[in-house]
Amino acid sequence: MTLQQLINIIPLKRNKKLLVLADFKSIVALFVPAILFGVGIGWLAMADTRFRWLASPTQYPWELWTIVMAGTVATAGGVGDWLFHRLYVAAGPNERKAHLLALGSGGVPLAMLMATASVTPNPQWLLIPIIVVVLYTTVLICYDEFQFHTKRCISFETLMHRFLVFGNGVAWLAWMHWIYVRGGVHGML
Repeated sequence: MTLQQLINIIPLKRNKKLLVLADFKSIVALFVPAILFGVGIGWLAMADTRFRWLASPTQYPWELWTIVMAGTVATAGGVGDWLFHRLYVAAGPNERKAHLLALGSGGVPLAMLMATASVTPNPQWLLIPIIVVVLYTTVLICYDEFQFHTKRCISFETLMHRFLVFGNGVAWLAWMHWIYVRGGVHGML
């Protein structure tokens, strides 16, 4: 089934609102973790001879492949949700604020903590801050779901939210296993 066929079965009228620059803040924020993840791996592979193995994806541990696949699922869900909101049901200003709050005050600090833990030889000192930020972000996501989506969502939008949340959750768990069980990049040396 093509995206157009899927969109055609959604029993909603098309949103006539024109896209403005502010509409793109959330989609840009959605791609930041994936871009920084790829840039970080590339930078490590070039900057330090101990991390040359990062230049060869065939040497990646299963956790990195899980992060890539689950992150792709999450990103696809985020893009699908963003498109749905731009084409059909415009998110209200409070909902947009909730999305940006979760991304900006939860997702961005979490990505920075995870990046730091990924390259530090002893990431244990970051375990509690990482878990606190994950719990905080989870609360913000739950607030968004229960406040804005319990009655309004149709099955397509719910599916996109599940892709986004499940994909990010699986990617985070794979990262946690890689860093805190197997020693991350330093365990590969």
